[in-house]
This record gives sequence, C-alpha cells and structure tokens, in this order.
Amino acid sequence: MTNDEVLAEFRAAGALLEGHFVLTSGLHSPRYLQCARVLMDPARAARLCAVLAQKVKAKIGGRIDLVASPAMGGVVVGYEMARQLGVPSIFFERVEGKLSLRRGFTIDKGARVLMVEDIVTTGLSSRECIAGIHEEGGETVGAACLIDRSGGKADLGTPLSALASVEIPTYPADELPPDLAALPAVKPGSRGLK
Repeated sequence: MTNDEVLAEFRAAGALLEGHFVLTSGLHSPRYLQCARVLMDPARAARLCAVLAQKVKAKIGGRIDLVASPAMGGVVVGYEMARQLGVPSIFFERVEGKLSLRRGFTIDKGARVLMVEDIVTTGLSSRECIAGIHEEGGETVGAACLIDRSGGKADLGTPLSALASVEIPTYPADELPPDLAALPAVKPGSRGLK
C-alpha cells in the first residue's frame, strides 16, 4: 500500500482535515489526520492494520508477545494490530501526568512488546509509552503507527514501521505563517477537544 493509497483511505473516511489545528504536542498545523474516523470502520481498520502487521513482521523478524499503546489515540489501532498479530493488547493511560498501566494490565518481565500508535508527530507519547514498557519489565522490539507525520524525523529510540510517512508542517504558536494565523485554531485531539 503506497502513501497515496493510505491517504486516499483517510480522505474517503473524512479524516484528512484542512484548517488551523493545535496538535497534542502544542504545535500548530494546517492539516490534521483524524485516525478515529478511519478506524471507526472495522473493515477499513482491519485492511490497513493487516498491511501494517506485515511490515512489522518483516522489520522485526522475531516473536512479538504483546502490543502496548498510549491512550487514547493508540487504543483502537493497538487492539487491531494485536488481533492481526495474534497477541494480547494493553494500553497505558495518563495518570497524574504520566502514562501508566491500569485496569489490571501487566507486562511479564522480558516480554517482547510492540508499541503501537495511531499517528507519530514528535514521538513524545510514543517515547513515554516505550519508557513505561521498560519500567514494567518489557522489551520494546519495535514501534508501529498508521501515519508517521514527521516524515521519518521523529526518533523513538526503536525501529518505527509506518503504514505511510508524510511530512506535514508544524509550527510553534509564536511562529505561525500569516495564512495559518488568520484562521481560528481548533484542538481536535484527545487531550482537549474544542
């Protein structure tokens, strides 16, 4: 599946938005990829994650015991990736500012864990989740996401398999281009819906 084919899936789902968006990272962008819209169709989610699972298997080449994702954005894609790989799925939730396991989730010491996200922009949530995996005694064998919107620039400290890689510009709030600054900002992510 090519980048264009993946983005066509996002467009078909109404998930590639244009405007002025404040991302979870606090950066501003003229485009937003709303993975929840893509993943709300189980057939589309299965189709996309099947291709991503094949990429992950080829890249990692070894056993995967568990999929772990950061909530909220990674929960559905993490579950579907785990289903495709035939392993359990868990997720980390933000508790007092830190990603932590709850709901009785645990990671066996030495478990080979794949960290799965929906979108990687700066990699902050992914790195936090990977740190949590290590704190719980797991070994992160790789990371996967539907879209790497950093264009390959985000460093997660582990190999990243992305279904598509695109570079969408992001800007700090005090460095907005005039055309973006002229639009009202919307924060559509899971850490503050506006």
